Amino acid sequence: MTVYKTRGVCSQEIHFELDGDTIKHVEFIGGCSGNTQGVARLTEGMTVPEAISRLEGIRCGVRPTSCPDQLAKALKQALEEK
Repeated sequence: MTVYKTRGVCSQEIHFELDGDTIKHVEFIGGCSGNTQGVARLTEGMTVPEAISRLEGIRCGVRPTSCPDQLAKALKQALEEK
């Protein structure tokens, strides 16, 4: 399980597990429960590159980032560390 500390959003962390380049499990700690659960369930089973392309750059109101964007950043970091 990988733990990513978020920045600039309501959630504090994202816990996720990959199986090769496929997202196996995602859990947001904190944040808007319904929205983060929805993002987590929608991305489970998706490939990492597809999730990054769909989520990267999403903003939350006036914030320059969002929980989905933070997940994209976490996944990018996981790819770089492989």
